[in-house]
Amino acid sequence: MHAARPAAPFLPMSRTEMDALGWDECDIVLVTGDAYVDHPSFGMAIIGRLLESQGFRVGIISQPDWQSAEPFKALGKPRLFFGVTGGNLDSMVNRYTSDRKLRHDDAYTAGGEGGKRPDRCTIVYTQRCREAYKDVPIVLGGIEASLRRIAHYDYWSDKVRRSILADAKADLLVYGNAERAVVEVARRMADGEGVRELDDVRGVALFRRVPEHYTELHADDLDSDDEGATRTRGDTVIRLPAFEAVENDKEAYARASRVLHREANPGNARPLVQRHGDRDLWLNPPPIPLTSDEMDAVYDLPYARAPHPSYGDEKIPAWDMIKFSVTIMRGCFGGCTFCSITEHEGRIIQNRSEASILREIEQIQDKTPGFTGVISDIGGPTANMYRMACKDPKIEAACRLPSCVFPNICPNLNTSHDDLIRLYRKVRETKGVKKVMVASGVRYDLAVTSPEYVKELVTHHVGGYLKIAPEHTERGPLDKMMKPGIGTYDKFKEMFDAAAAEAGKKYYLIPYFIAAHPGTTDEDMMNLALWLKKNRYRADQVQTFLPSPMATATAMYHTGVNTLKGVKRGGSDEVGTVRGTKQRRLHKAFLRYHDPDNWPLLRDALKEMGRADLIGPRPDQLVPNYQPPGTGKAAGVKRPVRPNSRALKFTTKGVPLFKK
Repeated sequence: MHAARPAAPFLPMSRTEMDALGWDECDIVLVTGDAYVDHPSFGMAIIGRLLESQGFRVGIISQPDWQSAEPFKALGKPRLFFGVTGGNLDSMVNRYTSDRKLRHDDAYTAGGEGGKRPDRCTIVYTQRCREAYKDVPIVLGGIEASLRRIAHYDYWSDKVRRSILADAKADLLVYGNAERAVVEVARRMADGEGVRELDDVRGVALFRRVPEHYTELHADDLDSDDEGATRTRGDTVIRLPAFEAVENDKEAYARASRVLHREANPGNARPLVQRHGDRDLWLNPPPIPLTSDEMDAVYDLPYARAPHPSYGDEKIPAWDMIKFSVTIMRGCFGGCTFCSITEHEGRIIQNRSEASILREIEQIQDKTPGFTGVISDIGGPTANMYRMACKDPKIEAACRLPSCVFPNICPNLNTSHDDLIRLYRKVRETKGVKKVMVASGVRYDLAVTSPEYVKELVTHHVGGYLKIAPEHTERGPLDKMMKPGIGTYDKFKEMFDAAAAEAGKKYYLIPYFIAAHPGTTDEDMMNLALWLKKNRYRADQVQTFLPSPMATATAMYHTGVNTLKGVKRGGSDEVGTVRGTKQRRLHKAFLRYHDPDNWPLLRDALKEMGRADLIGPRPDQLVPNYQPPGTGKAAGVKRPVRPNSRALKFTTKGVPLFKK
């Protein structure tokens, strides 16, 4: 570690830049699957600038050619370690659709070009780092490592894979938002400690033996005697079913997933251990959430707030999307089972101060070209959880529930929107700010508790339409998603429409729905389609369930077991899953009931379901019994949507038929 020095204009990506800074070597080299954008919405920028602020010399290798080890030698041998990440998205989620089709674009690459990173790039990059300098420690981080930290079901290969730490053959893995862990690891390695001595750092996974003085609790026993296990004194570790067991036994996998999610609260989580072959993978408890002062320090670092100059004038779509937006918080206590935010960022909300947020808005005005006075978004994983927390820290520290808002809002949760309303007003009053948009997802079950918030949102922070995510209308899939009933959405819509009318605005809600989620039947999708038609909603593009690593719904998809309930051999709650291509196509078709290309499939399905009464021309029927020429199966190909198509305009009720 070196004495404090002025911040680099950008963290160096070449020896020429290192020479200009007077460096003969880097202490740490970060390797990332994303283009390097020096902005706090990009993980490598945060970690790099944070380590720089601690006196370390940090270089970045961005999207290297992985065909050989040479590009991984570009900055020379790092003195302490390589830090490797796949980027802001899991590389398989980034590269493939929910139908396992290859994407040809990449929002995190200059020019939006696809193919600039390999599949499972964290593993590939680690192998090349090892080839480049075999004696340099390698630390994994980022969302790909975080969500693959234990044995996990991989949708793209349709099998259970080992922990990414084992497959990559790295030395250490830091999971979650790992600022505190990364700094501690770097400091202790600089002081001469080896990787194996870092086994006490929160948020770290590594291979190690279970110390003799630890008491092992087996995951098999926890559902039958969880409270007793919770009261166990002394040092304890929970032994998850081994990789070899979860690979071949779906109930064992379901049990491991349930225990992992129940051990996610930093206030009471215990270490986990999982056998991989002849070694034990050890996971320390999750990191302690950052305080507001710590969050401010992270976001106040001297970011250039721009892509690295080496990209020239090439557009980076992800940067263009967020360059005028502001993150005000992290984490989510919603617990939606299809989402991985909780597994990565945790359920406890981490907030920035008003002063830090206002300073960033000044930075946007001063540093970001093209700013016209419009803040494109102010939010985070959700729009309206800012400064919400459990009313009692002791209750929070003891809680093992996966959600604070399902099946109902917990009475111990403070749902006040007052701090957020005050923040909105201060941002609007900032000199040079003309409009502040809210594009993050509004958690509408929280919003309905604050009519003042809904009024503030609609009057000042909506631009024509607001995206909202009820996800479904039927109780079966909603319970598996841990989402509120459609009645809560109806209440929010009523409040939204009233606030829009009072403000003299014609604003609209755009609801999002998921097809093929675990627990969804064909009848559920039919009922959702009828609801959509009754309310004159037409989705142009639809969201099909994607089983992302470690999500609770992914465990349901793989095992057919409801891991929200106790997992007991032969007595678990079963969940129906939508796995076949034909049924997934059908569920997507129900969401796009208005597309003539889907009518033959829907007519056949309705007949098989005994609901031929829904075929016909009446408004209460779902699809007509005629087929326009050139559409459906006979057409062979999907018709392009014309730019001036009526599908992009309005229905008779004035609800817009927007494309996503």
